Amino acid sequence: MGKTYERIDGRLRTFIEAQPMFFTATAPLAGDGTVNLSPKGLRGSFAVLDEHTVAYLDFAGSNAETIAHLRENGRITLMWCAFSGPPNIVRVHGRGEPVFRDDPRWSDLLGHFPDIDTTMHGLRAIIVVRAGLIRDTCGYAVPLMTYDADRDLHGRRFAREDDASLGTYFAGKEHVAISIDGLPGLPLPLPPTPA
Repeated sequence: MGKTYERIDGRLRTFIEAQPMFFTATAPLAGDGTVNLSPKGLRGSFAVLDEHTVAYLDFAGSNAETIAHLRENGRITLMWCAFSGPPNIVRVHGRGEPVFRDDPRWSDLLGHFPDIDTTMHGLRAIIVVRAGLIRDTCGYAVPLMTYDADRDLHGRRFAREDDASLGTYFAGKEHVAISIDGLPGLPLPLPPTPA
């Protein structure tokens, strides 16, 4: 039923890029640490960079568990489910890293996301994932659901923020600079958004 792939291309790439949402899973090294599982959406916020590398935009939120786990150990799994069409689940297991605004790669990476207005969402990092294992499985138990549209709430909430006010927002959140398990999260103060 399941198949392992050597690269992200062809039908597999088409499937991944067509999904309106995906999930990320990370965990700290500590055996008693908190496993984090996050849904990700917003059309245009995900990109396949090459046959073994993907990236997504990490927008403002009330915690930074994924960033903290990646900074500690780099382990991440991304998962896409077919909620319409043929049943399918695709997982990319790999190593990830958060790329922050002051990283020299920032502008080049941002060029992979031409279809989303990043100024509306409080962009704080670009997560880059290098695939180690790519596989799919049946999605027979995944329900059929209809995608209507992205919610506009996130953009409406964060479009009014500039670098300074966004930094203040993050500084006021308990689990942004330091994760639930006490790991370093988002480096604060935020570097300015490159021009």
